[in-house]
Amino acid sequence: MNPFDASGTFGLEPQGSGLRHLAVRGAGVSLLSQAFAFVIQMIAIIVLARLVTPADFGLVAMVTTFSLLLTSFGLNGFTEAILQQTQIDSGLISNLFWINLWIGIALTAGFAASGSLLARFYGDSRLLNVTIALSSTILLSSVSVIHLALLKRAMRFSAVSANDMLARAVSVVASIMFAWAGGGYWALVAGAIALPLTATIGAWLQCRWIPNLPRRVVGTAAMVRFAITVYGRFMINYSSRNLDNLLVGWRFNAQSLGFYKKAYDLFVLPSNQLLSPISAVVISTLSRSNRDPLQFKRYFVGTLSVSALVGMGIGGCLTLVAKDLIRLLLGPGWETSGRIFTLFGPGIGVMLIYLTLGWIHLSIGRADRWFRWTVVEFAVTAILFLLALPWGPEGIALAWTASFWILTLPGLWYAGKPIQLGISPVVAAVWKHLAASAIAGCLTLAVLRASPNFLVGSGSLEALGRIVMTSLAFGILYLGVVILLHRGRAPIYQFLGLLKEMIRWRRSPKESVNFVMTKGTGGSVVLAMGPEKTAE
Repeated sequence: MNPFDASGTFGLEPQGSGLRHLAVRGAGVSLLSQAFAFVIQMIAIIVLARLVTPADFGLVAMVTTFSLLLTSFGLNGFTEAILQQTQIDSGLISNLFWINLWIGIALTAGFAASGSLLARFYGDSRLLNVTIALSSTILLSSVSVIHLALLKRAMRFSAVSANDMLARAVSVVASIMFAWAGGGYWALVAGAIALPLTATIGAWLQCRWIPNLPRRVVGTAAMVRFAITVYGRFMINYSSRNLDNLLVGWRFNAQSLGFYKKAYDLFVLPSNQLLSPISAVVISTLSRSNRDPLQFKRYFVGTLSVSALVGMGIGGCLTLVAKDLIRLLLGPGWETSGRIFTLFGPGIGVMLIYLTLGWIHLSIGRADRWFRWTVVEFAVTAILFLLALPWGPEGIALAWTASFWILTLPGLWYAGKPIQLGISPVVAAVWKHLAASAIAGCLTLAVLRASPNFLVGSGSLEALGRIVMTSLAFGILYLGVVILLHRGRAPIYQFLGLLKEMIRWRRSPKESVNFVMTKGTGGSVVLAMGPEKTAE
């Protein structure tokens, strides 16, 4: 794909009725890609947990806690700048490419030089070489940022998804091969390097664009400032999301961090699998769509309700099967992760609701308010972590859950204040799903306790049986209570209709369905379905 025409102008702007078709198709492709990524991730977890020790996972996590922040510089910033810009040309994008590349080189050199500092901070000399090796991922990622952003702007989501799937597969294969050969923590390092290397090669093959030499172009400084603002918010958010890794690794040891990190990865898996895949679809669509404040409010409440339906169901179920799920996925020796994951469980559903505040901030153009709220979030989360640190990784997990329960309503109120959204519609959209999850969870526990001989045993087959039976029981009870509280099956039909539309990409014009998609950077995205309405 060559994104620019002979005059240097971006020549792949989708228009008119084809825009929504591309958006819905992109959402479906992205979800399919994420399903594949989920399978690949599960394979990696199951195999590597049996070939690599928890201490090895923890050792690499000590370094990636910092390297991933620097790797994300261009990905979270320049990508949004390119997607949201009304008009772009080759000269402007070339400038962004070289700026991003030189920043990537500087960050790579700086991080490699910090290896000795990390080794002293954690008290482990092995971190020096691991830091030097993983610093290469920063440079590799920076080379592909602009090309991937151009593919997304052209709504070539199939190409982006295929590239991502291939990169993930190569990464997992590389890690397993090195681990099988006895590579230990170096197997995880090899996989971490293979991921951006493969993604970069694929991005350049799919987007056949060669940047020009840098020159003065109007708009470059404005786009750089926008990118830095977005990355600044991401940086603070990332710091709050990874302060736990730093504290656990520093206060305890690599093995404790390995146990904690695996539980945390499963904790954030629902948001990564359900909300993140279509973020690029959302921002590409909104940048070309007219915004009606009344429609926005109506659709936001609808999308929030769908998010609550799915999130509360998944959160309640995972809380009940946490220990057996860890036993099945990771095998013997990981029981500590199971106890930690149980404390994460009650926060999964409310986390999916909380992440929707990004929809409001970006879709009304108030990234500045989102940045300020992220500072508040970081302060609250850090205080809870420090208070919970004496109780070890289990205390940190409980602090995470508490932080989402504390911040959700204030965060959504603050985000919606510029458009007078109010908190009452938010509460009305989610409380029935929350109540249904709590009621179904209690009833399921009562049933399980009434059957003390229910699949007794510690083997994988027994764990799988308990997971299946518990999930079925909870799912039936949860849907039943949802229908009872809503006095009908409308929420379920809404969710199924949305899935049907994303899977059935091609529709006739008479069967038009209107979708409003809203997005938070690195966060949550949900689509709301409603009847098509012509402009008035």
